[in-house]
Amino acid sequence: MAEQKKILRALAGETQDVPPIWMMRQAGRYLPEYRATRAQAGDFLKLCYNPDLAAEVTLQPIRRYGFDAAILFADILLIPQALGADLWFVTGEGPRLSTITTEANFAKLGPASDIHETLNPIYETVKILSKELPAETTLIGFAGAPWTVATYMIAGRGTPDQGPAHALKQENRALFEALLARITEATIDYLSMQIKAGAEVVKIFDSWAGSLKGEDFHKYALEPCRQITAALKERHPGIPVIGFPREAGEKYLGFAKATGIDCLALDNSVDPIWAAQNLQVDGCVQGNLASRHMVTGGQDLVDETRAIVEAFKNGPHIFNLGHGITPDADPDNVQLMIDTVRGG
Repeated sequence: MAEQKKILRALAGETQDVPPIWMMRQAGRYLPEYRATRAQAGDFLKLCYNPDLAAEVTLQPIRRYGFDAAILFADILLIPQALGADLWFVTGEGPRLSTITTEANFAKLGPASDIHETLNPIYETVKILSKELPAETTLIGFAGAPWTVATYMIAGRGTPDQGPAHALKQENRALFEALLARITEATIDYLSMQIKAGAEVVKIFDSWAGSLKGEDFHKYALEPCRQITAALKERHPGIPVIGFPREAGEKYLGFAKATGIDCLALDNSVDPIWAAQNLQVDGCVQGNLASRHMVTGGQDLVDETRAIVEAFKNGPHIFNLGHGITPDADPDNVQLMIDTVRGG
């Protein structure tokens, strides 16, 4: 059955008449059934670490929409917590972490090999999903890229410009690079365990890659992605990897070849026609409808969806948003997007 899965066929380089489709953050707050399950769990982190409930919210959008892939419900900041950072979520504001800005802070982190006791519930979720997903549905595991995860660990929260991370990079390059190396090692082990548990594809989310300029992009976005991809493919030959260096702009050029990823996910600032001519020539691309269409809907959603499908029709393509769906999205607009992709 695996050979018939549309996502895996696209990742193997096959051009399909109707592209497979899934959606970043497809299990999330825009769905009433998700909100009910989260309330049952008590809070966001309890939901992440409850395998039965995390599997349930992963399955909800598959039941409702029939996406071609399910992505594991978890969070990119579970790795910092597993390494020993304090992590909590403030309602309405997002995550908070204890900061890593000095050698003393860094010394309190555990080795990458110690993350699995904390993360075992995540692997259990993957095992449940690998049994309960429909036979045609691909299971995607994921992790945050080292740079993006580091920006949260250094600042203790999300920031508009990743300023604290850039500052540490300038002021104490050795500490900054040691932190990235620790995250990279942990990420390889984390994704490897997801694959062993049943993930068929893994995705590396570098949400803040676009704030790295010049040589820093190569060293701290591209190179860690290459290292993670190479290590995973050595341990698990044939495992497909999707990379998402969001807002990389012209640095999307050559990223897939340089890192060894099987699919390049694109944000919605990228013109699909340009991407087909310059990026899809290197293999599968994923994207890239603007998330706002899930809120506004209407003919604009239909037109933009058709334009993206048309632009990428001559090569391997996985239809997706250019970023995660937002909590104010209308579930009916998601259905309209899917119907447009599948029905023309």
